[in-house]
Amino acid sequence: MLRKPRALKMIATIFSIIAILIAITTTQSRAFDSAHEAELLNLLVQDCGSCHGLTMKGGLGSALLPENMIERDSEFLADIILEGIPETPMPPWKSQLSREEALWIVEKLKQGLKP
Repeated sequence: MLRKPRALKMIATIFSIIAILIAITTTQSRAFDSAHEAELLNLLVQDCGSCHGLTMKGGLGSALLPENMIERDSEFLADIILEGIPETPMPPWKSQLSREEALWIVEKLKQGLKP
């Protein structure tokens, strides 16, 4: 039988390993090959840019510059991309994009588009 301090240390170690594995899996799930990233970047510039401006400085849609995005929750922004905004021109993209792709787009917007 394990002594309590040893058992607690073992449980803490197991939870730490699980947390690390979840973090690695989450990070890797947003990684796409360069061809797919190029497709997503093209969609971002061309499709999103048609309303938000090709430089994301705004137009029909609001500006999507890093300073406007950085403080916002990435999951919330991905929800906006996927679900759209009712009664506005912002359409839902969930039939064309996965959550991982929407999160990738959010991270690109937070980093700022490099010409």
